[in-house]
Amino acid sequence: LSLISKCEYHFLTQDPVIITAEQSFHGRTLATVTATAQPKYHKGFTYGGEMVRGFQYTPYNNLDALKKLVDEINITPEEDAKVGRKRGLAAILLEPLQGEGGIIPGTREYFELARKLCDENGALLMCDEVQVGMGRSGSLWGHEQLGVEPDVFTSAKALGGGVPIGAMMAKGEAAEVFGPGDHASTYGGNPLACAAGLAVAEYLSEHDILENVRARGEQLAEGLADITSRYPSVLGEVRGWGLLRGVQIKEDAGCTAAELVGEAMEEGLLLVAAGPSVVRFVPPLVVKESEVAEALARFERAIFKAWYMAM
Repeated sequence: LSLISKCEYHFLTQDPVIITAEQSFHGRTLATVTATAQPKYHKGFTYGGEMVRGFQYTPYNNLDALKKLVDEINITPEEDAKVGRKRGLAAILLEPLQGEGGIIPGTREYFELARKLCDENGALLMCDEVQVGMGRSGSLWGHEQLGVEPDVFTSAKALGGGVPIGAMMAKGEAAEVFGPGDHASTYGGNPLACAAGLAVAEYLSEHDILENVRARGEQLAEGLADITSRYPSVLGEVRGWGLLRGVQIKEDAGCTAAELVGEAMEEGLLLVAAGPSVVRFVPPLVVKESEVAEALARFERAIFKAWYMAM
């Protein structure tokens, strides 16, 4: 986000606007929690009722809404124009697949439009790969599933295999914006984190992890669809990529996603809710076929208990 501001300063847009998607999640710093278009995360962080200025939100995967918002942003309010200010699109920041928003993959058409709008407006297309990147989707980066190439993308979490690390990759003009001293981090580039990141990258490359992710992801998706067919009153759509999958809990199921996660924990299976109505599966990228089968069996036992108690 600092890069965006610096880039827009260079191009003399005094009021740059960053578009993010509703139900997104981008972090916990003041700027990234503002980028996170979920009001529940904004509570307690406003100043005078406002978050950080310069962010506007649009429904995910809605092409018409995105085009309309970009058109609106590019019209500077009359009172600002009178004093010489200029508003414009600085960037579109999107997750290739929304995790916290309910395991919702982006559509190719939506991301192609975002790329086109950024190109036409001199803006940056940015992808948040923190959750779906580093192989979890079945490709190294989630945006590869969508056939677009962003100007900037971010990575963390799996990048260090459990060791705290984050990174930002940029190309073209976006890679030339920062100069010495423009931006820094106390622990940025420290040897431990970088060694961990290098070890993870080497392991992914040398052990064909992506093939395992694709195979076990298909096994998991097929198994969840099979369970769904046996409990149609409880479970709905199965969606996701690779080893990031979600199954929807129906409104009249008699239990919430969080309650079902609790039942799964009683069966020795660790899951996590993605919003109020989706159960999220994020197994290790090295998970074995037998382990996926066991996880599915335990999940079905949890479903049966939840279904039986709701009767």
